[in-house]
Amino acid sequence: MSKKNKHIENSKEYKSLNVNKGIDQPNSINPNTKYIKTKKKLSLDEYVEGIKSGNRTVLSQAITFIESKLPKHQEIAQEIIEKCLPFSGNSIRIGITGVPGVGKSSFIETFGLNIIKKQKKKVAVLAIDPSSNRTKGSILGDKTRMEQLSIEKDAYIRPSPSVGALGGVAQKTRETIILCEAAGFDVILIETVGVGQSEIAVHSMVDYFLLLMLSGAGDELQGIKRGIMEMADSITITKADNKNIQKANLAKAEYKNALHLFPPSESGWIPKVTICSALENTGIDTIWETIINYVKLTKENKFFSKKRDEQAKYWMYETINNYIQNMFYNDKDLKSLIKQSEKKLLNKEVTSYKAAELLLDAFKNK
Repeated sequence: MSKKNKHIENSKEYKSLNVNKGIDQPNSINPNTKYIKTKKKLSLDEYVEGIKSGNRTVLSQAITFIESKLPKHQEIAQEIIEKCLPFSGNSIRIGITGVPGVGKSSFIETFGLNIIKKQKKKVAVLAIDPSSNRTKGSILGDKTRMEQLSIEKDAYIRPSPSVGALGGVAQKTRETIILCEAAGFDVILIETVGVGQSEIAVHSMVDYFLLLMLSGAGDELQGIKRGIMEMADSITITKADNKNIQKANLAKAEYKNALHLFPPSESGWIPKVTICSALENTGIDTIWETIINYVKLTKENKFFSKKRDEQAKYWMYETINNYIQNMFYNDKDLKSLIKQSEKKLLNKEVTSYKAAELLLDAFKNK
């Protein structure tokens, strides 16, 4: 077929058919776009000084390095953390957890505003958003849920994806705490995804562990795992407003009775049970007073510093475990060996234990 008759529909035999030329396509680049020069890369000292001076942009950039999986970013992050370490440790670290729907974000907003306005302190909120197991994505919508707190000059909200980390707590949250303390925040609030056995991850990075519960939800005594209640330094019944006050007080009495059955804690602190309403801003002052009393007691009996020392050791070993795990699964030679072991396992040629033992032997002998 000649070039002239390539489009047969334009041939004289098809007089009823006509192909229009169409419209001219616009330029893919907007000619009115104003190009902004990228900011110059900050030096290590500029990052540290920026964080210490309370520069939110620099702090956020440094936290992004911490959360990044790129080796070059991790290297920068560790250098920044090391430089900031002497200026950290002066805050009260509070972990806040609770069943889904308990109102963690609403409570944190009201609680944070009270700390800022009444106690004249700076508050950082490290909100952990659940990541999808399929897409690995997160909504990261805590700033939209905490509208009033997010516009406060003495508040800083940093949502982070859980990306499968233990207990819904981002692996790098502990390092982020150090930077926030160096930036001058007096109170660090860590909001977790929910309640589960792995909430020990939260407990291992905070000074005070607050468990939020609902009244009348059928889990006053049996729906929550005993391990979580044993870790809690206090339990707060939320949404104690309107007609729900009577139920909240009843739940408070039941929890107090249940806590008496637990053995005494090493800190010497007796866990408290309170009620509150984030909507009506009631009971919030009592919670803050309880936390201050806990800090005072544990600092006097030296448990406060002892607990932080134990946490530092815990995260050293946890980091080693994660590093070894990453080395194991990212080893090029082992990847093919793992596939072979899986095949043998599924063909019932080897047991799970033996397959793991052979892989570990191969890893040790490298």
